[in-house]
Amino acid sequence: MRIDSHQHFWHYDPIKHEWIDDEMSNIRKDFLPEDLAPILKVNEIDGCVAVQADQTEEETNFLVSLAKENSFIKGIVGWVDLKAENIEDRLAHFKQEPLIKGFRHVLQGEEPSFMLQADFKNGISKLKDFGFTYDLLLFPQHIKAAIELVKENPNQPFVIDHISKPYIKKGIVAGWSEDIKAISEFPNVMIKVSGMVTEADYKNWKKEDFTPYLDIVTEAFGTDRIMFGSDWPVCLVAASYTEMQSIPKEYYATFSNLEQEKILGLNAERFYNL
Repeated sequence: MRIDSHQHFWHYDPIKHEWIDDEMSNIRKDFLPEDLAPILKVNEIDGCVAVQADQTEEETNFLVSLAKENSFIKGIVGWVDLKAENIEDRLAHFKQEPLIKGFRHVLQGEEPSFMLQADFKNGISKLKDFGFTYDLLLFPQHIKAAIELVKENPNQPFVIDHISKPYIKKGIVAGWSEDIKAISEFPNVMIKVSGMVTEADYKNWKKEDFTPYLDIVTEAFGTDRIMFGSDWPVCLVAASYTEMQSIPKEYYATFSNLEQEKILGLNAERFYNL
């Protein structure tokens, strides 16, 4: 199957979605499965993984309800309070729903030290006992702290969202590249080539802008640990779904058929146990 490993749904709320600023005003509206289904069909994508966009358990339940009504949603990356004292009870509760594959917190909105707090680390350490994955949503300045977190949890499957949002608009590779290579040395970490257009110049990006970043990610992680994600509908502030997909698709076009199949679906299937 071809799998989009990263997209979102929401009923737009100006308070809940305050991160959608004026430059992103075209996504200040609802985005639901009926909006995505025809887009996936046109782009020959068989299924997707829906990722949380709000930090509540209600968000997790909302995504599960959508997945139960739409078979192309193959898995959910929800939210749970990893710092909760009753974290094991909450994970046991969510384990009852097989559509929930893992969890995410918007770490990019926190100080890097947030993920190294004892209660957060305790929550992360419990995930593997329940078979859950963890999505790392980071800015480049968070990668060093994420390395410490990963080092302490060698058996926990992690995936880095959006290649850790390097400063593509400014063309900055230094710093990010060294840290990405360092975190790639841990075999339990994968990475999503997703969301890159929103780190570029929204209106004037070119496919070549992404090449240095994809070169580094591909060399560091190899084709067994990379997965495609659209970051729809967030990507729409800078590109259509087809334009977003064409960036990794064209970049990996010269790779073997098996390597392309891994990046465009097989790796996501394996990681999320779809």
